[in-house]
Amino acid sequence: MAPMPMPTGQATGVPAGVAAVLALSAAVGYLLAARRLRRRGDAWPRLRDASFTAGQVCLAVVALAPLPGGEFTAHMLQHLVIGMAAPLLLVLGRPVTLALRALPAGPARRGLRATLRSRPVGWLLLPPVAAVLDVGGLWVLYRTRLFAHLHDQPWLHAAVYTHVLAAGLLFAFALCQLEPVRHRYGLPLRAATLVAAATAHSVLAKSLYSASPPGTAFTGHDLARAAEAMYYGGDLVEIALAAVLARQWYTVTGRRLSPARRGLQAG
Repeated sequence: MAPMPMPTGQATGVPAGVAAVLALSAAVGYLLAARRLRRRGDAWPRLRDASFTAGQVCLAVVALAPLPGGEFTAHMLQHLVIGMAAPLLLVLGRPVTLALRALPAGPARRGLRATLRSRPVGWLLLPPVAAVLDVGGLWVLYRTRLFAHLHDQPWLHAAVYTHVLAAGLLFAFALCQLEPVRHRYGLPLRAATLVAAATAHSVLAKSLYSASPPGTAFTGHDLARAAEAMYYGGDLVEIALAAVLARQWYTVTGRRLSPARRGLQAG
């Protein structure tokens, strides 16, 4: 079977419109919930508003707007936003904490809290598990014929991107651990997971530099630009994740050093 070109790099039509509407609706819902907190006197940093809104706007833009570059390059830019940049922005907005504080006492809040503390969610948020679901899914997408089967199937395209977004959210959620969850994993495990996942992501990007996904055919220039976008774009998001972990490490060690400093000062 001859390699098949990929004339559609982005989800289009109804799925793209639905995705954009959902993203913008989530942003509006978040801002209304944050305003409700502030009106009753609760503090809620506006930086979180900005982060969450930016993440949802990015998702809406890549769903609707044409992206630069060749077909595969445009797809890869979309992948970077949906699977890496937007999830990190959304997680930094702490939407679960906001929901727990904004929801009235009742079944909805109890259900959300119980879900967060359930054993299955605890397993999904184990950093290595989240990394396998995230980066492992990308290896399946680009190193099997799955990517070729997305050809002219907008709903399948949308389903795959939904998985990419969900896996990216899970990975950022598991690494940052900013929300109230059942079990918090230590910084060494999360940092090691980030290094391993970044390595697997980089190896996949380098493999795409030399070989298209099975069953597809792109020009050499398009393939190289897409691989570079995946490699360097992934690096930027992974550095941002590392900065979040470094800030948590600094905060924790700073608290641990405080008694010692007080002891030295007292001595």
